[in-house]
Amino acid sequence: MENKQQSNGVMKENNAVKKKVNWSGSLIVASLTGAFGSSFLYGYNLSVVNAPAGYIKKFYNETWERRYGSSVDEGTLTLLWSITVSIFAIGGLVGAIIVTPIVKFFGRKCTLLLNNVFAVAAALLMSLSLLAGSFEMLILGRIIMGVDGGISLSALPMYLSEISPKEIRGSLGQVTAIFICIGVFTGQVLGLPEIFGQESRWPFLFGAIIVPSLIQVVVLPFLPESPRYLLLEKHNRSKAEKAFQRFLGKDDVSHEIEEVLAESRVQRNTRLVSVAQLLRTRAVRWQIVTVVVTMGCYQLCGLNAIWYYTNNIFSESGINRETIPYVTLSTGAVETLAAVFSGLVIERLGRRPLLIGGFGSMIVFFAVLTASLTLQNTVHWLPYLSIFCILAIIASFCIGPGGIPFVLTGELFQQSQRPAAFMIAGTVNWLCNFAVGLLFPFIQAGLQTYCFLVFAGICFAGATYLFFVLPETKNKTFHEINQAFAKRNKVTLEMQEMNHYPGERKSSEEQESNFTSSVDNGETKKGIV
Repeated sequence: MENKQQSNGVMKENNAVKKKVNWSGSLIVASLTGAFGSSFLYGYNLSVVNAPAGYIKKFYNETWERRYGSSVDEGTLTLLWSITVSIFAIGGLVGAIIVTPIVKFFGRKCTLLLNNVFAVAAALLMSLSLLAGSFEMLILGRIIMGVDGGISLSALPMYLSEISPKEIRGSLGQVTAIFICIGVFTGQVLGLPEIFGQESRWPFLFGAIIVPSLIQVVVLPFLPESPRYLLLEKHNRSKAEKAFQRFLGKDDVSHEIEEVLAESRVQRNTRLVSVAQLLRTRAVRWQIVTVVVTMGCYQLCGLNAIWYYTNNIFSESGINRETIPYVTLSTGAVETLAAVFSGLVIERLGRRPLLIGGFGSMIVFFAVLTASLTLQNTVHWLPYLSIFCILAIIASFCIGPGGIPFVLTGELFQQSQRPAAFMIAGTVNWLCNFAVGLLFPFIQAGLQTYCFLVFAGICFAGATYLFFVLPETKNKTFHEINQAFAKRNKVTLEMQEMNHYPGERKSSEEQESNFTSSVDNGETKKGIV
């Protein structure tokens, strides 16, 4: 009886320990610094070209006239500007494709650091283009900045998901989305006429990219690499323990080490899989489909269309054109506040309610916006309803669909599959981004205000899929999440474990022996094939 009471006491104590999660200084600094030099720059480069668009087009025209003795025709100028804007997505696709071998060889933290080479090179090219009289430098800089974005949007969520305890993995993962929103808002603020939104100052908008990069280069080297990467891929137990101790703010990390080792035993070995191997693995088939759907809906749900319509709707509501840039700041502010709210509640409400609820709210407000835009000339107050719908759609997006897809990609796959999974997610993300930029003008020209019904349909399809397929991943280990998908993938748990690596498998006893020898004494050895 006494032993039973003692046992119950120990269990309660363990549960209390599990519920108490400390946000250590290293964890906070790593997440903020990593995001400031990565996802912040992605968001910043989405909005930074909007304010100086007229000045940049004038620069293109003057450069063309100086070279060829005549003004550029309107069609060519539009083409050059479209290339300048959309080429960012092509660079992003390149970055998403090359990120897998980079994070495998250099690690998560070092990849973020090396990625700043692209950011600084792009900033120098774009900021000096006016002085050099070369619009090609600006376009090349946009491509290189896209590569930076493609790498950072895969490497950063990967790093954050691997350094955070599972109890706050969602909140920490939302840092990516929060800093994207802050980057967009910062681009809007710096683009105001009082700051850099003038003809002589627009190059400074691009030169400012160097600041976050330099801060990351100075701070991030003093923080540890991902402990999961150190243990499972570099087989260095001593460094992994030190990294866990720094990030978790405690000395005893034996439970965390054992949890990671248990995952490695489930996987049979820690060899990274390629994209082709991952696509052939039946045990993660629905995880891959889920990532493709969430990332596709992330780009295709119509937020880009909202940005396209914003100035026009504000103008129709009677707002003075000179005042519109300041009113537009409200969209960036709402976006940032909604993302912060999502980060605060994601561990209480879970991923499913925020994703499905976000898409569901967007459907409603898209329908109302379509009606208000169609009838706005008949009722004087409808333009104000349109403004409210715009802000509501932005908030709905940022609360759920705006950041959770990055969190899910880190949660649905085990360590050895994660780089390939992020490559797939990144490819879908950037291809859809490019498709929206390419096709939306035609959709808008053909359907006018009814184009929002297309986006409402995409949101409905995404919400329906997630309702029936996506399990809740809050506070679950990677192995538990895979177990939740086992039935849908039509594999037994044993078959699921074996299916992680089709082809090259050893006996579990031999692998266990090899893994143990490779992590003993914190040394890197070639014990795992």
